[in-house]
Amino acid sequence: SAVGLGSWCFHMTLKYEMQLLDELPMIYSCCVFVYCLYECFKYKNTVNYPLLFLLITYSFVVSIVYLNLKEPVFHQVNLALLLILILHYFSLSRVYPWLRGLGYTSLTVFLMGFFLWNVDNIFCDKLRALREKMPPVVGAVTQFHAWWHILTGLGSYLHILLSLYTRTLFLKHRPKVKFVLGIWPVLLVEPPKKL
Repeated sequence: SAVGLGSWCFHMTLKYEMQLLDELPMIYSCCVFVYCLYECFKYKNTVNYPLLFLLITYSFVVSIVYLNLKEPVFHQVNLALLLILILHYFSLSRVYPWLRGLGYTSLTVFLMGFFLWNVDNIFCDKLRALREKMPPVVGAVTQFHAWWHILTGLGSYLHILLSLYTRTLFLKHRPKVKFVLGIWPVLLVEPPKKL
């Protein structure tokens, strides 16, 4: 994925240009998530041009401002705004009631990662000094930036699972969540029953 490639480039080089490849795709992928969620309940295979235009414009404006402003807080605020849009979707109760748990789980996991990322950004020097005094195992487990990647990746995956489940259910297919090795959720979709 573009997010993973950008993140890899940034963490390998630690250059500002590569940081943009890491951070801006987060905005773009959250816009895709917003679009998919708001389009789950439609019958026709059409494109919602007003929503698409709004999200592309939002992504473009955020990119241009961030390139000129070079302020990480601006990026974090805009990412948080997109997460609020996703949360707003769930608060509208448009999701099937029995899927709200999966929706809130994906959002909570993502927000936990977002929180740890900000803790790491704010207290990086203090955490680094504290880790030097801890046993190596404890120091490794308290790498909050790494937890950010793990939790946002998992939260994103669960969100995609939720969107696919909701859409296929709406289209009268028979989706089922199965757990690989008892822990990793995957979606299996059976075609609609023929009458």
